[in-house]
Amino acid sequence: MALISLHDVRWGFGGPALLDGISFNIEKGERVGLLGRNGVGKSSLMRLLNQEIQPDSGEIVRQQGIRVAALEQEVPTGVEGTLFEALACGLGTTGRALADFHKVCQALQSSDEPRLVQTRERLQHVLDSGGGWALQQQIESILSRTGLDPDGRFADLSAGMKRRALFARALALSPDLLLLDEPTNHLDIDSIVWMEDFLLRNVPTLLFITHDRLFLDRIATRIIELDRGRLVSHACDYKTYLQRREAELAIEVEQQRNFDKKLSQEEAWIRQGIKARRTRNEGRVRALQELRAVVRRRRAKIGQVRLELQEAERSGKMVIRAEGLNYRYGATPIVADFSTTIMRGDKIGIVGPNGAGKTTLIRLLLNTLAPVSGTVRHGTHLQAAYFDQLRSQLDDQKTVVQNIAADNDFIVFNDRKRHVIGYLQDFLFSPERCRTPVHVLSGGERNRLMLAKLFTQPANLLVLDEPTNDLDAETLELLEELLLAYDGTLLLVSHDRTFLNHVVTSTMVFEGQGRVTEYAGGYDDWLLQRPQADAPVTAAAKKTPALRSPAPAKPKRLTFNQERERNALPATIEALETEQHALQTAMADPAFYKQDRQVIVAQQNRLATVEDQIAVAYRRWEELEDLAS
Repeated sequence: MALISLHDVRWGFGGPALLDGISFNIEKGERVGLLGRNGVGKSSLMRLLNQEIQPDSGEIVRQQGIRVAALEQEVPTGVEGTLFEALACGLGTTGRALADFHKVCQALQSSDEPRLVQTRERLQHVLDSGGGWALQQQIESILSRTGLDPDGRFADLSAGMKRRALFARALALSPDLLLLDEPTNHLDIDSIVWMEDFLLRNVPTLLFITHDRLFLDRIATRIIELDRGRLVSHACDYKTYLQRREAELAIEVEQQRNFDKKLSQEEAWIRQGIKARRTRNEGRVRALQELRAVVRRRRAKIGQVRLELQEAERSGKMVIRAEGLNYRYGATPIVADFSTTIMRGDKIGIVGPNGAGKTTLIRLLLNTLAPVSGTVRHGTHLQAAYFDQLRSQLDDQKTVVQNIAADNDFIVFNDRKRHVIGYLQDFLFSPERCRTPVHVLSGGERNRLMLAKLFTQPANLLVLDEPTNDLDAETLELLEELLLAYDGTLLLVSHDRTFLNHVVTSTMVFEGQGRVTEYAGGYDDWLLQRPQADAPVTAAAKKTPALRSPAPAKPKRLTFNQERERNALPATIEALETEQHALQTAMADPAFYKQDRQVIVAQQNRLATVEDQIAVAYRRWEELEDLAS
């Protein structure tokens, strides 16, 4: 039986329904990628599956006792306390009691106030009767496996680490089905690779929305596409889906062409007048009326964004020259002894972990931030346009039109006068949407508006800081084509590996301690060139290789020692899993937490170690199996 089944589900508000009688199943063990243009209803479908909203009509059937957890696209506001408390508070009544118990225990370390003691005893009774200790062990295990510090403050985390914490909270529910809405947003590349590896090892069933094509290609075993209210399923990987989709669109175009030809012929016939209305032709008249009704019901494919850059005077051949740049925050080096020469037409990607200093490097190169030492010199006729990943250039309280043209009705674009609404329609904003305040726009719409605002500025140096977040795959491909044809110079900060591979000609990589090294080519080229010893490892990814290097050539057969290791690994894994089960069973007993604190901590650390050893053993076993195949 399917985990969840949708039967003829319809949902929408005003205009054509976003979900127009869709039906599909999610089976156990499937990893389903949900695709579609911005605004077609993907997130609404997620909310229906998570029972946050109800369908207007149709039926959603869930397997009895199914647990569904979701990671939403945006980081919620108002999450406070430690990571342990943040996870616990999202896990129902028992979880909230566990978070309160955790806070009280911390308070009692500095005060033995009787009121606190009484509160602790009351909460302990609630946890004893509600399975709270098993939940605590579950939360601690998830935090350990996701590389998070239970005592870290949620508010102090970067946007990427907050996403990881919310991902951990969803996993703590032990869901039968995990829903992920743009899970790679705000994550750096090594965190994205970590998430891919984690999902492949630990989460058998999920449905996810993503703009990251490499993530989609690696994770999805099935693709479903939402287009014009309809849902089409493709039981294949992403690359195969692209081939099938192209063929299906060609067939659809041909069918509509034939339909329109027939309709045109019938319309010409009906205009013959009384001859067409004789009794024996009434059936043909009714058929024509049905053809007209089909045309009225037809929903046109959503248009493509039309991207065009403002032409600017060519810059000098030398665009930026930096020599001996140094910048630090306190005693921490952000950029150390960095030198580069950027020439006209260079397209440079900038890669590094969150917080490494990518935006700082851009500001140093643009001369909007003064270095501690070193010099930056610009070439002649330089005109820069800057895409800010925080979208701070948008005024949330003003309308879409006001953000582009203030109170004017027209803009001048490449020496031509254009009506601002006509210009915005190139970016798929309807006239009604153009008059909408920015704060109600979706993430994809905000990014399109930022691009529209950016492209009104004549520029021969484009600086794009995370431009790909929330954009659908078709818009990403169009942006790639635009940048490839761009004659000016490009500085691009992105965690989208496919985008980097397609666009940039060289890559600047932050490699720790402020060291920035430049490599020829895109992301894959960097993986091939980098010294293995210099592979970056973030604190969050110490237990899992952060970025994969190219696989070594496979030997024809295993060596004697490798064969012996492969044969011994199943027994090793079984012994480790037996110990893991015994530790988990002991920790689920309320009496476990009445022991000395040092004993409890030692057992918890041992469980974390055993889980890491299991993961390492499984990876090694898979490597040896691959070599032997």
